[in-house]
Amino acid sequence: MATEEQGEEKQQTTSTQAAAGLGGAVVEKYRQIKEHAETYPYVWGSYIVVYGGLALWTAYRWRKLRKTEDRVRALQDRLRKHYAAEEASAIPPTTVRKVPVPPPADKISK
Repeated sequence: MATEEQGEEKQQTTSTQAAAGLGGAVVEKYRQIKEHAETYPYVWGSYIVVYGGLALWTAYRWRKLRKTEDRVRALQDRLRKHYAAEEASAIPPTTVRKVPVPPPADKISK
C-alpha cells in the first residue's frame, strides 16, 4: 500500500514535470506550496502575521513620511513668499525727482 502511494506520487510529479515549460513549473510550485500550507498551517499563519505586520508598518511609515514632506513643502513655500514680500518692502520705491530747470538765460546775472 505504501509503495502504491509512492508510485502515484512519482507518477504525479513526472506528469507535472512533463507539462510544458514555465506554465508547468508554476503549477508544480503552486502545488508544492499548497501541500506545505495544508501540512503546516501554523507556520504559514505566522508568516502571514509577521510579514503582514511588516507591510502594515511600512505603509504607515511611508504615509507619515509623505505627510511630513508635504508639510515641509508648504512651510518652505510660505517662507519663500514671506522673504519675497520682505524684500519688496525693503527696497524704497523709485520716485521721479524733478531735475531743476536752469533759469532762463536773460535772468542770469552777470
